[in-house]
Amino acid sequence: MRGRVEKQKERKKKLLVTGVSGFLGWNLCRTAQQEWDVWGTWCTHPVIAPGATFVQVDLTDFRRLKRIMGDIGPDAVIHTAANSRPDYCEQHRAETQRINVDAALILAKLCADRSIPFAFTSTDLVFDGLRPPYGEHAPVSPVNVYGEQKARAEEHVLKAYPEAAVCRMPLMFGDPGPAASSFFMSMVAALREGRELKLFVDEFRTPVSGRTAAEGLLLALVKTQGLLHLGGAERISRFCFGLLLMDALGIREARMMQCRQADVATAARRAPDVSLDSARAFALGFRPGTLRDQLRECVHVISRSPHAG
Repeated sequence: MRGRVEKQKERKKKLLVTGVSGFLGWNLCRTAQQEWDVWGTWCTHPVIAPGATFVQVDLTDFRRLKRIMGDIGPDAVIHTAANSRPDYCEQHRAETQRINVDAALILAKLCADRSIPFAFTSTDLVFDGLRPPYGEHAPVSPVNVYGEQKARAEEHVLKAYPEAAVCRMPLMFGDPGPAASSFFMSMVAALREGRELKLFVDEFRTPVSGRTAAEGLLLALVKTQGLLHLGGAERISRFCFGLLLMDALGIREARMMQCRQADVATAARRAPDVSLDSARAFALGFRPGTLRDQLRECVHVISRSPHAG
């Protein structure tokens, strides 16, 4: 029996995940371990996860990244590392260009040279939010620097490696891991502590949990190339999302207030409705559960997580 388990482990292919200290990278590493020998990169926030091997690297250092790729010899790569804070990107355009655009192109070229599967994670914020829902062939129209950078990265990646999968991700929620922060945990804390929580009634997304997003990426990696939307099946406002979260937490009363985008000043413009049409992913086998079920699962996970308090 032991020999059979060891042989099964030996047969696992190597998956390299960038940005394992981030929300999506962390969830991807945890989800992928059943089928892959997972390797991950981090830059400034070290993390440890049983069953995975992590290395420190600056993804914009081409020579070091090329050397690490050679040392690891991955069979596939999923690039999740990014600075995904729109306000920060708005104020630090040159700095965030390096990780959000330049690093994606470097990795695409390295994977193209090796002819291995490559998935790049983009965002629903490449759209302006005026003509939803958005399918893969809708023209990009970002309203902020972060969306512009991701749209540019998409173009560069597909030009360098047409066989790559470029996955546009929706709003994601759940366990952020030991190093990342998330709007979801802030909402959970506010609701549990009875603090006032203001949520938009005029901003709509098609959210999925971190685990669901990871499952979609693993599917895209082996089943498709080109653009793919990995949004959930339900379009929802931030406020209505909060109502569902209240239910998942078993909270009957909360100081949850409605507000509008115009009520909150931000450095980066916000798109009103970037709901994704993910029919193509659904046809490939992507099966997000209901938001209610995903939220209940996430609440269960964070209640047992040592770093999610």
